[in-house]
Amino acid sequence: MARVERAWVASLTVHRVVRRRLLLASASPARRQLLAWAGFEVDVEVSGASEEGSGSLVAAEIAERLAVRKAEAVAARHPAAGDAPLVLGCDSLLALDGSVLGKPADAATARKWWRSRRGRSGHLWSGLCLIDGASRGSASGAERAVVRFGHPSDDEIDAYVASGEPLEVAGGFTMEGRGAPFLEGIDGHPSTVMGLSLPLLRRLVLEVTGRPITDLWTP
Repeated sequence: MARVERAWVASLTVHRVVRRRLLLASASPARRQLLAWAGFEVDVEVSGASEEGSGSLVAAEIAERLAVRKAEAVAARHPAAGDAPLVLGCDSLLALDGSVLGKPADAATARKWWRSRRGRSGHLWSGLCLIDGASRGSASGAERAVVRFGHPSDDEIDAYVASGEPLEVAGGFTMEGRGAPFLEGIDGHPSTVMGLSLPLLRRLVLEVTGRPITDLWTP
């Protein structure tokens, strides 16, 4: 075999070794779709971890702590073998006027939130934790985006809440769904508002694996 051909075969072998499986510890369709758009093939395993016990922490700390809890719950189910996945835990929270908002408890709460935030801005925090299932190395963090809300009418808010979408997402709104027309703009990365900050993920992958995020792209 020619030297160039041997080198080419060797490079393919190395690529197979370094490519890792990404396991998303979240049932969020938006997060899974976001990763797919960004070039990743992911499996999903819902953590089932509790979101209680945040105490008096600020939004950034709560989002990061819950992401860690979810990632650890899923990683614990997989032996620390060489083919163990990279486990990604996520959490999102909206901070507005000192209040930390997760998913609204019911339609009345979602309606109240929307009527009180018209024309105002809030901070959407995306907390992430990445655990290497093989080495058990981990890293976590939280990224922020500022969301500027529009002025939807009472009828528009009622229709939006009736769609059911606000009840399924942090802060009671989405940027990629039916809530998009009611946002005036954002300051920050769009993926952060969608629940999974891709710039933060890039930094965590490098910190945990020592490899660039491009190694996780689907060939």
